[in-house]
Amino acid sequence: MDATTKPLRIPPEMGIYAEKHEIFDLLQSMLTRLLVDEPEDPIQFLIDLLKRDGLQVPRVFLLGPPASGKRTIAKMLCEHTHATQINASSLLKEESDLVKRALQYQEKQQEIPSELWIKLVQQRLSKMDCIKRGWVFEGLPRTREQALLLQEAGIAPEHVVFLDAPDTVLIERNLGKRIDPFTGDVYHATFSWPSDDVVARRLQEAPGISEEETAAQLLQFHRESHAVQRTYQQQLRVINADQPSADVFSQTLTFALSRPRSAAPHTPRVVLLGSPGSGKSLQAAIIAQKYNVVNICCGQVLKSAVADETSLGELIKTYLESGQQVPDSVVVKILTERLSRLDCTTRGWILHGFPRDLEQAEKLHEAGFVPNRVFFLEIPNDVAIERITLRAVDPVTGERYHSVYKAPPGPPVQSRLQWNPRDSEEGLLQSLAECRAHAPDLQDFYPHTVHINADQDPHAVFESLESRLVNRLPRSSFGSSLSALTE
Repeated sequence: MDATTKPLRIPPEMGIYAEKHEIFDLLQSMLTRLLVDEPEDPIQFLIDLLKRDGLQVPRVFLLGPPASGKRTIAKMLCEHTHATQINASSLLKEESDLVKRALQYQEKQQEIPSELWIKLVQQRLSKMDCIKRGWVFEGLPRTREQALLLQEAGIAPEHVVFLDAPDTVLIERNLGKRIDPFTGDVYHATFSWPSDDVVARRLQEAPGISEEETAAQLLQFHRESHAVQRTYQQQLRVINADQPSADVFSQTLTFALSRPRSAAPHTPRVVLLGSPGSGKSLQAAIIAQKYNVVNICCGQVLKSAVADETSLGELIKTYLESGQQVPDSVVVKILTERLSRLDCTTRGWILHGFPRDLEQAEKLHEAGFVPNRVFFLEIPNDVAIERITLRAVDPVTGERYHSVYKAPPGPPVQSRLQWNPRDSEEGLLQSLAECRAHAPDLQDFYPHTVHINADQDPHAVFESLESRLVNRLPRSSFGSSLSALTE
């Protein structure tokens, strides 16, 4: 298509569909699995992979020293994500020739070779529950050698959680460790005693929990842990385990639901909502300048249409001159034309001044423009009144001033300042009331709206916006978009 001969319009639905179903990430995952597994029949392998629907499931390594709470957190994480919990003990309970070989080493009180551990891991992860539901691996790898062997085998976690606590805390905690011999669940004599008397009576003291034994285990762990952390430094999150288990779990779950930055081409489609005086125009200008996205101010777009002297522009002009609101259908038509231009479809856009209510949001959606980030800049009414009603403009220089933030340089300038009639307190209070009234409907329409406190330094507001603009939104839960593609 020759863009020089006629306007080039890329349908916005294409990008929205690809982003909604994460097509780029899907293809990237499929290619990764092909290169790692090297199947003899690549096509059939991909078909089976899509049918299994196991591309977007948790793959977590949960590491930490003895008594750091790995098993407790792993169990809670698996209950929440429905993933399969795996540890060294569960691997040795499987029925296979590999397990028999491993048990022979244990019977001889010999250390199980790392190569055999990796084969056991591969065997377990090849089962359907791990493929479809994902897995949380507790306590492995223990050494850098095991970590490298896992990588060579194509076993790569998406998240690695390292639970850390002072040795004194771990030694004290380990002394009270008790184990249910039937279920393998871990309890503590002080912090987590079972409520069921039957379970409590059958609890056994865990082996190797004396102070000397724990200290020796910690010494061995620290020799290897730093090398393991370096191996997974791109996926690693260190979490303080010296706090209530609910807090540790909350931080672990938040990290497990987070997503690494995607290599997919990202075209920002941003809507800034907020009351008058919240700083939408300023923040839009800063974001547009830094990230080279197109700054779309609804009011400026309408004025540009009037300046072009088109038939639609003449219609808009009559509304603007009479102080009436331009009909939504006309505004959407103008915005559709502007947002469909090549610069918006290739560089992305940040829209402010529209939509202001639910009906406008629905019409924007019907036109095919679905934002991938929606921010609501929030400020108290008194701050909005201070920002708006005290601003003025110098008609000679065009310079803007504010009685508090940017006072005029002297009496001559002060005497000729002019105030916009629309900045009166009475009119502003009405606008603020309308904004507050429509906010709940817009929040429901855009459920992933991010609320930003705009009553702070503009640079602080920008940093809050930027962090949520650049990073991917976290998962609400684990699940695959493949179901939408294969229905």
